[in-house]
Parts: sequence; C-alpha cells; structure tokens
Amino acid sequence: MTDTGLWTIAAQAPDRPAVIEPDGTIVSYAELAGRADQIGRGLRALGLRSGDCVAGMLSNSSAALALFFAAMETGLYVVPVNWHLAAAEVAYILGDSGAAAFVADERFAAVAAAAADQAEIAAAARFAVGEIAGFTSLSGLGADDAGRPDQRTQGAPMVYTSGTSGRPKGVRRVLTGQDPDTVPAASAWFFGLFGLAPFDGNVHLCCSPLYHTAVLNFATISLQLGHPVVLMDGFDPEATLALIERHRVTHTHMVPTQFRRLHALPEQVRSAYDVGSMRAAIHSAAPCPQEVKRKMIDWWGPVIVEYYAATEGGGTGITADEWLKRPGSVGRPWLGSEVRILDECGDDLPAGQPGLVYLRMGASTFDYHKDREKTLAARARGMFTVGDIGYLDADGYLYLCDRKGDMIISGGVNIYPAEIEAELSCHPAVADVAVFGIPHEEWGEEIKAVVQPADGRQAGPDLTAELLAFLDGRIARYKLPRTIDYAAELPRDPNGKLYKRRLRDPYWAGRDRAI
Repeated sequence: MTDTGLWTIAAQAPDRPAVIEPDGTIVSYAELAGRADQIGRGLRALGLRSGDCVAGMLSNSSAALALFFAAMETGLYVVPVNWHLAAAEVAYILGDSGAAAFVADERFAAVAAAAADQAEIAAAARFAVGEIAGFTSLSGLGADDAGRPDQRTQGAPMVYTSGTSGRPKGVRRVLTGQDPDTVPAASAWFFGLFGLAPFDGNVHLCCSPLYHTAVLNFATISLQLGHPVVLMDGFDPEATLALIERHRVTHTHMVPTQFRRLHALPEQVRSAYDVGSMRAAIHSAAPCPQEVKRKMIDWWGPVIVEYYAATEGGGTGITADEWLKRPGSVGRPWLGSEVRILDECGDDLPAGQPGLVYLRMGASTFDYHKDREKTLAARARGMFTVGDIGYLDADGYLYLCDRKGDMIISGGVNIYPAEIEAELSCHPAVADVAVFGIPHEEWGEEIKAVVQPADGRQAGPDLTAELLAFLDGRIARYKLPRTIDYAAELPRDPNGKLYKRRLRDPYWAGRDRAI
C-alpha cells in the first residue's frame, strides 16, 4: 500500500488524482508536489527562511494548495487571505503578519494591487496567478531550478480570526522543526474521529473558501492521507449534489447555511441525485437549527457529524445517533481534549449552569500575533476561550448558548440570540435572520431581529405579525423580539459567518456597549 504524505504519494503513485479543479481539470499528485517544490524553491531564492511569512489571496484552486504545501516544506507561515475583504483590510493583514511575499489571483487584481501598495510589499515579492499589473507570474517563481527546496522543515498556517468584533488577529503556532514528508500523527487521528482512514476509497468535496481554517485543514489533510479533493468555486446546492454523485464523494465539511440551501431544493431535484457514497458530512462554524439538522439526517442518514472547535485548538464531537438523543449538543471532548465551563473568576461551574467555554488540547502553543494582551485575556488555568457561552450536562456533553459579545442583557436577564435565531430560521418566510440587543432606556437592551425574507415574501407589518405569532409558544415571551426590521441580504461570509456587528453598530452609534 502507498504510504501517506503528499511527496511520498507523488513518488509512489505519481499519476494518482490529487485535485479536481472547479473546471474539471485533474491535477495528479506528482503535478501538485512539483508545483509546491517549484514555489518553495522560488521563495527560498527570494531569501525567505524558516519563520518568515507568505500570504496568498487565492480562489479555490490547485495553486492555493500548492502555495500551502510550498510553505509547509520550507518552514514558512502561510496566511490565507479572505478575498472578500477591502484593500485596507488586506493591507492590515499583510502588514501585521509581516508577509515577505504575496501571491494573488488575477480575479482580485484591484484589491490585491492596492493592498500590496498600502502594505509596501516589495515589487519583487508580488506574484500573480494570471496577470496583475506590477506582479510577476507565479508560474515563473522557482522555474529556473529543479528538485526539492533546500533546508526543508515543517511550516504552519497562520490563519487570521474573522474579526467580527474588531481587528482580526493571526493565530501563530510554534514551528515544530519536523520533516515535512512525515504526516503529523494528529492528522490521521483527527480524521479518525470521523471514521476516515488513509486512502480507503475516500474522496473529499471542498465547497467553501480555502481561506477558512477548517476548510483548509480538511482539504490539506485529505491530500496527505491520499483522498482526492474536489474543489468548488462557490457553493451551489444542486451542483454539490451532482459532484457527490459524479465523484463518489465520501466526506465534506459544511456549515448550517449550506444544509439549509440543500434542503430548500425542490424534492424532485434532491431525489434525482445519489448521495449514498457519503460517509461523513461534517459541520461546524455556526449553530445549526435543530429542525434543519433533523431534515438532513432524515435525507442523508447518520452521516451528519458535528464538532465544535476553534482555530486555537481543542474541541468536541457528536455523531448523528448521539445528537438525536441529545438534540442541541455539540458533543463530548475529543480524546486528549479538555472542556470546562468557568465563571468570570476562573472557577468551575456546575453542570447545567452557563459560563465561558474553555478548551485545552495538550499544551497551549499558540499566541495571537502581536497581541499579548489578547493572548493572556483568553487564557485561564492553562486553557483558552474564544468567548463562547455554554454549559455541560451531567454526562459531559457540551451545549452552546451564544457568543459572550452577542448576549443580550435585558432587565438584568441574560438572553441568548442564537436560540431565537434558530427558531425564526425554521419559518419558511425567513431566508436568514440575525438577533441582537439595541438600547432601551429602562431595560438596558431590548431584542431586535433583522430578517432577510425568503423569495416571494413581502417585508412589512403583516410578515412581522406572522413571525411573532410563529414564535409565540416556541420560546418564552420575554425572548420575543420587540421589533423586526428587514434587509435584502445579511452580511455573511461564504462560510456562513455572520458579521452581526455591522447590523448592530448603527443602533449603538454614540452609545457605550460592552463587546
């Protein structure tokens, strides 16, 4: 049997398919490894050394994966840049990370060029997939040499947090110095949590942007374990079903928004595709309404697997069968992971009582880049928190309530918007929803909902009355929104992350609110 690892597979089975591009082009393991080697050689020739940083603003493509593996074999930090950001935001990440080289897709030429100028990236360190004025073609980087890069050592991704409540911060881990040909044991262990073994006929579908931590991890670990990766250039629900059937996809990583869009397809469309090859439809990143998850389990079977984790490390998991017995839970800690619920003083809270969720997976080896204050504030007793509020039941299963910064305090009562959002999202007239607190002179905050109406539904008082009537009896009356506003589209990124602050901030303009 072929051993694991990109370069090992490329040597032993060079023609094995590694990547299926969005246009259907097949890239073999030998081709992908060769492209990574070439980029790695070129970055070395530029003077980049272990611990330096290269940033990439790239679409889902073999080029993005080749850049990742080039960094992984040359001891570099690779920063995947969200290509939905404005030039100033990209420039901030380039400057904050200290990027010594920048690679961008020609699709994002205007933003990439402006960001590179603002961040003062050297002209010789700008590279393009395609053509961008002032950038050198990536295809020429390292092309004047051959073989593997010298001084090969394991690099690492440095992914920037989403920045939903302020400037994003890069999560920077200590480099291990390991041989990049050796697949970390943690990779096979992690996939083992979902029943995914090396090779074993597995095929991964990547249907979200590779600049997201989990999406990047699942795609690159899949390649390391011999699982071909099918790339999508933007999520389309029917196209997703078609690709699963065509390539006999076994696993994918999704978010609840994608589940909702899949199930919103007409029944005759859903039933036209064979999804029987699926072994694990893994979801995370946002709360999944219980009705949506039940429908997916009814349709796809017990392959719907949920986990809760953070870029910073540690997490929990729960199978479909477990979830049906404990609906709403995100599971128990992974083997080797620890989860505790602590109060503001860092003391443990009893089962059933909400508090800050703290995680630990071995020793904590990350820092928020250039932000020691944030790093220290997120830690307690050797664990870290990303600001989520939740509780453990008597059996150690974790239930999430909401983000600390999103919690509404009205008349001294804690109200979790995620609970209200989950119920409203089940109404057929609601395409998307956000709930948050707005100022109230007497109560401190009152509950505001902003709804994106489904196609064909008219925003207005009649719909508001219908939605409030729908909620009555599903949640306590004190949790009912006092007012509902409407928007053509809510500000989400392609992976489902809701930028709630953009909706909430105008209501708090000129007033203080704890974030």
